[in-house]
Amino acid sequence: MKARVRWTLRRRVAVLCVVVGVVLGMLAVSAAVVATSNRQHLDTLLTKTGPLRTDGQALLSALVDQQTGVRGYAVTANDADLAPYREGLKRETALIASMDALLTDQPEIRRELHTVRDHAQQWREAVAEPAIELTVRSGPEAAQAHLTAQTGARFTELRGEVEALQGSILELRNSVARNARATGNTLVLLLILAAIVVVLAGLALMTSLNRLVIGPVTTLAGQVREVAGGAYQREIEQVGPPELAALAGDIDGMRRRIAADLDEVRQARERIEWVNSQLERQAEELVRSNRDLEQFAYVASHDLQEPLRKVASFCQLLQRRYAGKLDERADQYIAFAVDGAQRMQRLINDLLAFSRIGRLTSGFTEVDLNAVMSEVAGQTEPTRQYVGGELTWSDLPVIRGEETLLTNLLANLVGNSLKFRRPDVAPKVHVSARRLGDEWEISCQDNGIGIEPEFADKIFVIFQRLHAKDAYPGTGIGLAIVKKIVEYHGGRVWVDPEAVTEGTMIRFTLPVPPELRESVEPSEAPGVDGAEPTPSAPEAEAPAESEADATPAGESARPAGDMKQTV
Repeated sequence: MKARVRWTLRRRVAVLCVVVGVVLGMLAVSAAVVATSNRQHLDTLLTKTGPLRTDGQALLSALVDQQTGVRGYAVTANDADLAPYREGLKRETALIASMDALLTDQPEIRRELHTVRDHAQQWREAVAEPAIELTVRSGPEAAQAHLTAQTGARFTELRGEVEALQGSILELRNSVARNARATGNTLVLLLILAAIVVVLAGLALMTSLNRLVIGPVTTLAGQVREVAGGAYQREIEQVGPPELAALAGDIDGMRRRIAADLDEVRQARERIEWVNSQLERQAEELVRSNRDLEQFAYVASHDLQEPLRKVASFCQLLQRRYAGKLDERADQYIAFAVDGAQRMQRLINDLLAFSRIGRLTSGFTEVDLNAVMSEVAGQTEPTRQYVGGELTWSDLPVIRGEETLLTNLLANLVGNSLKFRRPDVAPKVHVSARRLGDEWEISCQDNGIGIEPEFADKIFVIFQRLHAKDAYPGTGIGLAIVKKIVEYHGGRVWVDPEAVTEGTMIRFTLPVPPELRESVEPSEAPGVDGAEPTPSAPEAEAPAESEADATPAGESARPAGDMKQTV
């Protein structure tokens, strides 16, 4: 059994409009035809029958004037009395020509007009013209004798023909008037029918809209309001024509998707709550772990240091008291023990210094890096004097940070540059800065042994060394401290191997204070030999870095300097 095909709303409205349009078109064509006929009847009534009746009456008057003029002339023989005859003849000719032009579509009446014309001509030839000639030749008596009763009867017959012509014209007028009234009534009837069709079409359209659109839309709106109120599981019924049914289906599909999304959101919320609970537990664990770390730091700085100092002290006593008294191997073993204890002390001290960065803070203040470099120059002065080194800096900015940490940062960089120098070459270290957007890029350049690019990632790892401790002393934590201090201040640090042909260029960034970010950027500071600094590598691909090992600030010695200064 075939399913019944449902008409779409567009199809229903189109069919209704076509039917109404066809009916109204037919009525319009009929009304146009009837109106044309009515206009023709009115035109005949106004422009033909009326003038024809007037001209027919005037024609009879012209003939009577001709008769009167002939009779008067026959009595008096006065030429002035013949004027009505001549004037009547002219008017007759003009009136017959006018009436003949109006009767082109009325052949019967036109034949009657021609009959009147011919009989009038015959009357003039038989009566009027002979009477005028007799009056001229023989006098009035002969003319009056000619105008006998027989000639009077002929004119009476002519008058009767004119009256019959007028009767025909009147009958034509009445017939045209009846036809005009009939076509007018038909036109009014057609207009009434058109109005009835329009009203019926409007009623049908309103009924269809109410049943096919307004009712289903109201029902659909009620269902949608229920869903909007939170009843997301309420199915939307498909009602009305196919268009509204399809709309209802789309809305129901959207409801199902929203319900599914809400279920996912609910599940995600539950998962997030579970994750939050896990994070809270982990945070509690971290708090406990931090407390344990604090305890470990305390133990490392106090409890572990004390036995370690005892071991180192007694090893040193053994070394001093029994040096040369035991065999050579015993002296070597004691030296190993002393060195191990001292290195353990340095490692513990460095590890404590590393762990305190960012944990024990005094707060950020405005720090002039030129003053910091003066302090660093003072700290490294003994080392520079020993190796014959040179330290310069220029145009360093004022930034926000912890002065102690920044001093430690620059002291480690300068100390590294002095330590990893080339043999028989006096070390030169230059610190400069330039502004790049909202950051200061600070560079530390030296002429030391340099760093191979493949080792650039290792030098900032804690306790990583590229050289044996016999070649370059230290614990390998200096650049790890540098990286942690830079990151604590919101910057980044890297080695720029492409910026120099010899030695090492270490760059790091520090944020420009917010109140200075709208100021004009300063010009870039020149390099050690006056050359312009090379732009830093992009942040996405941090280049290879630093030299090798790093010496903590505590192991460096101290000097002093000034702004844009060589010390």
